[in-house]
Amino acid sequence: MVDKQAKNGRGSAAMAVDDPRKVRNVVLVGPCGSGKTTLIEALLTVSGALDRTGSVTDGTTVCDHDPAAVRQQRSVGIAFAPITHDGIKINLIDTPGYADFVGELRAGMRAADAALFVVCAADGVDAATVALWNECAAIDMPRAVVISRTDHKRADVLGEMRACQEAFGAGVVPLYLPVDGEQPGLVGLITQQRSDYSAGYPPTMIAAGTQATSAAGPISAARDELIEGIIAESEDETLMDRYLGGEQLDEAALIDDLETAVERGSFHPVIPVCAHTGVGLAELLELVGRGFPSPLEHEPPDVTGVNGDPHDTLRADPDGPLAAEVVHTSMDSYVGRISLVRVFSGTLRPDRTVHVSGHGLTERGHADHDVDERVTHIYSARGTELSEVPYCVAGDVCALTKIGSAETGDTVSLPSDPVLMRPWSMPEPLLPIAVVANKRGDEDALSRNLARVVASDPTLRLERNSETNQLVLWCMGEAHADVALSRLRAGGIDVTTEDVRIPLRETFSGPARGHGRHIKQSGGHGQYAVCFIEVEPLPRGAGFEFVDRIVGGVIPNQFIPSVEKGIRNQLALGVAEGYPMVDIRVTLVDGKAHSVDSSDAAFQTAGALALKDAAANGSVILLEPLDQVVVRVPDEHVGTVLGDLSARRGRVLGTEATAGTSTVRADVPATELLRYATELRSMTSGTASFSRTFSRYEPAPQNMTAHTGG
Repeated sequence: MVDKQAKNGRGSAAMAVDDPRKVRNVVLVGPCGSGKTTLIEALLTVSGALDRTGSVTDGTTVCDHDPAAVRQQRSVGIAFAPITHDGIKINLIDTPGYADFVGELRAGMRAADAALFVVCAADGVDAATVALWNECAAIDMPRAVVISRTDHKRADVLGEMRACQEAFGAGVVPLYLPVDGEQPGLVGLITQQRSDYSAGYPPTMIAAGTQATSAAGPISAARDELIEGIIAESEDETLMDRYLGGEQLDEAALIDDLETAVERGSFHPVIPVCAHTGVGLAELLELVGRGFPSPLEHEPPDVTGVNGDPHDTLRADPDGPLAAEVVHTSMDSYVGRISLVRVFSGTLRPDRTVHVSGHGLTERGHADHDVDERVTHIYSARGTELSEVPYCVAGDVCALTKIGSAETGDTVSLPSDPVLMRPWSMPEPLLPIAVVANKRGDEDALSRNLARVVASDPTLRLERNSETNQLVLWCMGEAHADVALSRLRAGGIDVTTEDVRIPLRETFSGPARGHGRHIKQSGGHGQYAVCFIEVEPLPRGAGFEFVDRIVGGVIPNQFIPSVEKGIRNQLALGVAEGYPMVDIRVTLVDGKAHSVDSSDAAFQTAGALALKDAAANGSVILLEPLDQVVVRVPDEHVGTVLGDLSARRGRVLGTEATAGTSTVRADVPATELLRYATELRSMTSGTASFSRTFSRYEPAPQNMTAHTGG
């Protein structure tokens, strides 16, 4: 809802800024349950944006405002939470940690200039988090690591730091170590100052050497490792020699070099943080404000004209041409459509007309569109609360309302200079669910609501299957499907799901003969048509062939196309189970006609009857679709995946191994893949992924055989 005054113990949201140098856009990344949302809640509180801290369990946090998030006890979409610290506006971007919502995570990464990886001190580092780390590395995004939940009874902060170094690789170095004893806090490895949080936030800073630490032994080695890492990244080539020579290096210079290395994305500090006690929050805010880059240091996405024409490169200039991107879309029962937007160039202002462009997602049910829209108001978003602001400059984020054509991933630009941003990588939804309205009168409303839900989430794909007459919503997984269905029901539609039906095909397994006789003579103009056909199977994918071998004019030439048309019509309807018939050759060999009663309609009917008669005399089988599946899986799970593919009647085509990961290619019946997205994730602990493309049709098992004639 739109709040211009603070409510429920919440202070005013961060307001607009004039200078991109005063902005930090930070996305929080980590597995479900690592404490991202709780950490943001703590940062909101200590920065003064909240008067009291909400709870994930109670559903009272700023970021988990979606009813589905409260019900599932985990984030299901991105949320903005701006705070102000030392004159810097920090836009914290909360993202889901569950694999079903990786599309939201990537949208959050698109809106950010740096990433905080949040890992629990008691849980280790999972493979999915490592994969996301590598994604950030591929785009040179600056990163730091937060060891969260340090008050957990199984917490092992130092062990978790070592696990992060092993999992994430070079450049991951602790910046602080925990202090033991009755006065909780951290010790800085550069300054060796210690922060005392026993009285809460802000901490009391005390001189080194007056308290014991749980890492008293390793502290010197950790400090040496940190300083050597900073020196390696420094542009001052004399630092290493001076350090090895025993010279006491200037701490301010080391800190400057550290901040430069973090900003460049070559150095990744690790900080222990406890959201409940406040330990580490001051250090984290200092790192974000001083070490993470402003939008000026982050290159905007590539853009083209809306027709694909080349366009000048953008930069974070408030006076430049407007270029912004919708990174999230939601629906509010009072406000309507809310679009969360990252501005990359120019300045968004109210009461102006903008151009909204969306291209490239037609296959997912998102039609290409180029529409001019009026921006009436601009808001700063904090969860669901919107505070009106006078503008939004390049580098900042904001919310727009009632932009009816805007969908997630759309580009917002000037009508006089419309552009289209290169889209971010969208995962392919691979779990189908068939959606049905419980009331017949709700079918049209269901279609409209589905369109709205799909418009807000580019990882959904809507398909109306013309063969099964089902509305199929392709999702990322069961949790994703649950969210989509809950949003449909919130729109007032009583919906349920049913089993997804796979469209099969029919064909002949061997040659057959058929006779079609359609004679009706009951006075007046009658109907007379007789034809004889021979049917034989063709190779898979050959389609349908019709051969005319009529001699002597027993069927007049004008009626031969009628026979073919009747056969084709019957092929579309099927002859056994109602599935289309494919891959056969039909030869018209004989027939009879009447000089008065024969007609186009009569021979169409006779052709259809002849095909049915051939099916009764021969053997008709069902064909099922086969998909080519490509599975990317860590080597330790290859055996499990191969065994499972065999159990699904899959035919493995080959396996390629590269650097600890194997790529398995197999042909698998589509009927065996309906729940493969969730089952593959389960059997590989979420470390595997797959893609599928239609390959061909092949005979179905005997228990699915349609008909055997005598």
